[in-house]
Amino acid sequence: MSKINAYRRFHPGTQPEYDFPFYASTARRHPTQPLVIVPQTLSEITGPVFGTDDLKPADNDLTRQHKGDPIGERITVSGRVLDENGRPLPHTLVEVWQANAAGRYPHKNDTHNAPVDPNFSGAGRALTDAEGRYRFISIRPGEYPWRNHYNAWRPAHIHFSLFGRAFLTRMVTQMYFPGDPLLEYDPMYMSIPDAKARVRLVSQFDWENTVPEHALAYRFDIVLRGREATPMDKSPGE
Repeated sequence: MSKINAYRRFHPGTQPEYDFPFYASTARRHPTQPLVIVPQTLSEITGPVFGTDDLKPADNDLTRQHKGDPIGERITVSGRVLDENGRPLPHTLVEVWQANAAGRYPHKNDTHNAPVDPNFSGAGRALTDAEGRYRFISIRPGEYPWRNHYNAWRPAHIHFSLFGRAFLTRMVTQMYFPGDPLLEYDPMYMSIPDAKARVRLVSQFDWENTVPEHALAYRFDIVLRGREATPMDKSPGE
């Protein structure tokens, strides 16, 4: 029987602070006692697995999930899911969710007075291929106010959720866009102490994969664990 890997701590400063005063809601939900590390068992890392049968043809194209076209700038987002040694992770379920072009989520708790787009649900999923690659087609999400502090606006972002070979091996993070002036004012982004780690959440403009006369492209590689690990998301989904 193969040995089960022990829990690995992240490198200091590369992950968001649990209690970050400028991010107001962390005061209510950060742990006040030392974390209890529960070792993984064999059943947790061997199944269930996700396969191609779990996905529908339009799951990774958020612009083709309704009868009409969504409003907004079309984009593609692609990249690779890698381990700490740069090896690809195939058959990883990658899920995304985001606001529409006006900065509105199709959720009853979103009371922002921006318009709802009936042709955009804002959620998709894909399975990485043998080389760890994934690809989504969507529209660029809009910024939105979130009342964390005076004149608080969330930068444009896309939420990512990754499932490994079992339901308990999950990672949640956010992808931002290059050149966004709101990043330095965003407590969620700035809660990561290491500046180099923060930059790993910002996608790169991808000229090679831009679709002529149709969509701009962005690249966002996700690294699990190690010194170059992509920071995780400790927010409830703002």
